[in-house]
Amino acid sequence: MSQQTDSLAVALFSEIFTADQLARNRLSKALPKGMELSHLAVLNHLARINAERTAAQLASAFHLTRGAMSNTLARLERAGHIHVRPDWDDARRKFVSISPSGRRARDEAIAAVSPIIAQVVEEIGPDRVRAALPVLRELRERLGAG
Repeated sequence: MSQQTDSLAVALFSEIFTADQLARNRLSKALPKGMELSHLAVLNHLARINAERTAAQLASAFHLTRGAMSNTLARLERAGHIHVRPDWDDARRKFVSISPSGRRARDEAIAAVSPIIAQVVEEIGPDRVRAALPVLRELRERLGAG
């Protein structure tokens, strides 16, 4: 790898990591009380797929350990945002689904963060954002493959 390519890679990842941190901080502050970004991510995933998933499947989908996912699921269950039921065929497994309360919480959280995201896209310009998406998507796919 040339020094120029190395410099480009460092600059790219520096920008990605900084943007990620700034976005997380800004969106976290806008979320309803008690909601965390990890909660919103899980609720959004469950609402989108509209099906049950095991904790292991969710951990895999989010590239997390089962322990980290179990912690998030326990908090969501305490809040009444998810239903957890045993697998009738394998007592070691549990299935997770979003509850009506979880759908409402997800909708509130999306409503709280959407204006922030929309404003940033508007300021950058929708065409420029659209042009950046293929590169970001390919970067995600290549990192996910390794």
